[in-house]
Amino acid sequence: MTNVMTSRQRVLAALNHQQPDRVPCDLGGHVASGVSIEACESLYRYLGIAEPVEVLSERGRVAKLAESVLEHLGSDTRPVVARGGAYAVGSANEDGTFTDEWEVVRATSSDGKYYHVIKPPLAGDLTKEVIRAQSQHWPDPNDPALVEGIGEDACQLHEKTDYAVVLSLPLGIFHQVQFLRGFQAWLMDLALDPSLACYLLDALVERWLERARCLIAAAGGNVDVILVADDIAFNKGLYVSPRMYRTLLRPYQARMFSALQGWSTATLLYHSCGDASPVIEDLLDMGVDALNPIQTSTPGLADTAALKRRFGDRIAFWGAVDANEVLRSGTPDDVRAEVCRRVADLGPGGGYVLAASHCIAADVPPENVCAMLEAAHNSGAA
Repeated sequence: MTNVMTSRQRVLAALNHQQPDRVPCDLGGHVASGVSIEACESLYRYLGIAEPVEVLSERGRVAKLAESVLEHLGSDTRPVVARGGAYAVGSANEDGTFTDEWEVVRATSSDGKYYHVIKPPLAGDLTKEVIRAQSQHWPDPNDPALVEGIGEDACQLHEKTDYAVVLSLPLGIFHQVQFLRGFQAWLMDLALDPSLACYLLDALVERWLERARCLIAAAGGNVDVILVADDIAFNKGLYVSPRMYRTLLRPYQARMFSALQGWSTATLLYHSCGDASPVIEDLLDMGVDALNPIQTSTPGLADTAALKRRFGDRIAFWGAVDANEVLRSGTPDDVRAEVCRRVADLGPGGGYVLAASHCIAADVPPENVCAMLEAAHNSGAA
């Protein structure tokens, strides 16, 4: 019989492709595996928890789950997230919109559950001169306020608990350039004026790296996993061709990942929504240790047994429990069956941390969230 592990031992064993005592599970351990504010409220009511809902990511409307809830559900991870502007929606304007630290203007959706960009500051005709002028208003990556509390939070979790500590870095440069330029305009830039598109990315990557360096230094080695979230895919595949990805985008990721590996020995966890399967080999070449969220509703990631056979000895998988249909529309028994399938496919020999394939949305029933964690705990050693 496998000896019972602590949560940290369990997660690190799985990430190192060693068989843990059971498959580790993550709920709310980072900004891409969280629970929406509305779903968190429903979960608290379902569990009879009388605590106010705290916010982990204001812009993503992701809740910071109460410690009592994380303990009750048995999540093996705990989050460390910058308290500053990285995940803030910004200042409120008189018209009800919000302006963030990059001068990106957002509005709430009609149901009030999401924020979306309505005014990218670099929309319209773009030149290098415009980029240089706008960059004078970008946030200072060395602002001490951006790392406030990081050292204390990481140290407290690492020294006083046995959970795996996950540091969420600010959203990556591909996200940020979409916010600044507008998604459609940026894709057109890549196709029609790649030198200009790369000039903007060059300006952003320096600031991102400096902010990441400051956060990692502030954490002081007290994190086990570092998350980089920067989507490169839609549901049906990459949002650029594989050739364009390798020519224009991969060099930036390689630079970012290489720097992170020089600053920390923590596991490098990369998040991209959609079907990123065409570039898993590229991610491996760049030193990515684990991939999230394994969006199993996409064609290239649906067959998790095939993924395990092809890549399972070289990269760890983090996620895979279908959040689009099963968690949202299934019964608790459907959720348990989904968990059993993913554990059977991805768990043998380690290399799997179980989590939802996206943040828990507002309309996911709380009983399904509980069923997911319960089934994970009952999975035993895969």
